[in-house]
Amino acid sequence: MTKKRLLVLIFALLLIALSWWSVVSARAGLVVRQLQREGVPLLYVAPENALKVPGVLVAHGYAGSKQLMLGYAYVLAHAGYAVMLWDFDGHGSNALPLQTNSLQKNLDIAYAALVAQPEVDALRLATLGHSMGSGAVMAAAIGNVNRYAATVAVSPTGASITNNVPQNLLLQAGSWENRFVANAERLLRAGGGENHQFAQGQARKLVIIPNAEHITILFRHDSHQAAKDWLNSTFRLNSQSNYVDYRMLWYFLHLLAWLTLLAAVSPVLATSSIIDRAGQLKSWMGLLVAPLVATGTLMLINRLGNIDNLGGVLVGGAVSIWFGVAGISWLIAMAKLQLPSPRALVIGITLFIMCGSFLARTSSN
Repeated sequence: MTKKRLLVLIFALLLIALSWWSVVSARAGLVVRQLQREGVPLLYVAPENALKVPGVLVAHGYAGSKQLMLGYAYVLAHAGYAVMLWDFDGHGSNALPLQTNSLQKNLDIAYAALVAQPEVDALRLATLGHSMGSGAVMAAAIGNVNRYAATVAVSPTGASITNNVPQNLLLQAGSWENRFVANAERLLRAGGGENHQFAQGQARKLVIIPNAEHITILFRHDSHQAAKDWLNSTFRLNSQSNYVDYRMLWYFLHLLAWLTLLAAVSPVLATSSIIDRAGQLKSWMGLLVAPLVATGTLMLINRLGNIDNLGGVLVGGAVSIWFGVAGISWLIAMAKLQLPSPRALVIGITLFIMCGSFLARTSSN
């Protein structure tokens, strides 16, 4: 390896280590608890040594998970709130099927878990939800008007909003999601228009997050800050927290560092191209056979035990097995499967362990 490539390798390793530290440090000063209630996976985040602080239920959207909402959780927790997130049925690590009554049932389970936490003041609660989750939290706040003092609906769906219910409603939408902006404007009109009557529980506001669409709004500081400010006004808190959620930036830099690392070491591991030497017929045969073998192997393994949550990630373990078996089958079909050299084996195992450690450590970050 040349000196230049060695320096690039060292830089990539340092950036990977820095990314790990930056992502994990988001939890500094916080209490984080993984919970399971009636089959619903929950994640609780609160300030350390907190006592009787406001609690917030945070609900994700359709095809989302609690991990997508962690930006709100960390910002609010650092500001003095206790936050409960969960995976709706059929989402994230929740293996239960999504049914008609799943949303409110799951939310009620999360509510019971939240008020049971020692740091939470059960008389000061709020809700926050995105898209499908916004519909769930608005319905809960309307149905339990005295339970939730504020609701934040991000990219809101429909709800029976009036001047009085739900209490202190903040609507958010990204400037690039026109349909949700229009719906949010309709909800604001139904709620009596913008006002700041927090003491009466009738405050209403719509915040348009610039240059954001349905997913990127979840990672925008403007959205996190608007939610925090709204809850601070509701509960009359004067938070001094200046935490900004930069985890997505560090995830990107981590990926970039790995690509840089692989570019630095690839010449050391370079071998002649297998595909170039293999005949086109064998290559296409491998492409046809590999999915069948992988699917059959997966079915066989599943008979021996449930692999839905293999590795702690719903479906993820099964997908990994499928791709692994498919790749090996393809190489075998091309009759070019070669045993790795000891050096390549050590490097491969090391990279696998490093990547696996990062994913395991940050799966709930």
